[in-house]
Amino acid sequence: MSDEQRLMPRSWTGRIGLVLTLAMLAALAGFLGYRLGEPNSTAQVAEEGPVPLGGPFTLIDSTGKQVTNRELLGRYALIYFGYIYCPDICPTALASMARGLDLLESVKPAAAQMVQPVFITIDPERDRPEAVGQYVEAFHPRLLGLTGSPEQVAAAAKGYRVFYQKVNPETSSEYLMDHASNLFLMDPTGRFVTHFPHNATPDRISERLEEIVAGAQS
Repeated sequence: MSDEQRLMPRSWTGRIGLVLTLAMLAALAGFLGYRLGEPNSTAQVAEEGPVPLGGPFTLIDSTGKQVTNRELLGRYALIYFGYIYCPDICPTALASMARGLDLLESVKPAAAQMVQPVFITIDPERDRPEAVGQYVEAFHPRLLGLTGSPEQVAAAAKGYRVFYQKVNPETSSEYLMDHASNLFLMDPTGRFVTHFPHNATPDRISERLEEIVAGAQS
């Protein structure tokens, strides 16, 4: 069994252990923050409307199959950029995304099926395809996990104006990533619709998705 597999959260118990371990590493590093206020981060984009976010990308899924942005067309894509070893922000955001989709499913199942949740790693050096697949399974059965080469990931992140960088990589192999943390909603044509901050509640995500997706179907 590889180191990545040993670290993968196969259940919420595993997730809690991983969070605690990495939180301790963060404390030792003296850093546990994310610069959402960076000029090139998505915290500065308009809340919704036609803005130049998104665009072409080529990544790979958990099986090593190539996935491009074109394969997300035809449905709404709810996209999050994060990484497996993230101690708290990423799992919180992904759990809220998953719960928001489940809430939407309970009231508007057809609308929920029109939304494809997507996780794109910003740490491709550690987040290999199989590991990404195991990670996303812990959150939602339809969550698509994508990785790729550092160049491919950088190109995808640039299209969404997602800021990220390693924190103290020269002092530890268990480095953290400083990154912007938003959920992006893209329409079936690949155009940006709106974004949710990392602390958006499941209720808010569900309500907004219902307004946009179910509203477009009516």
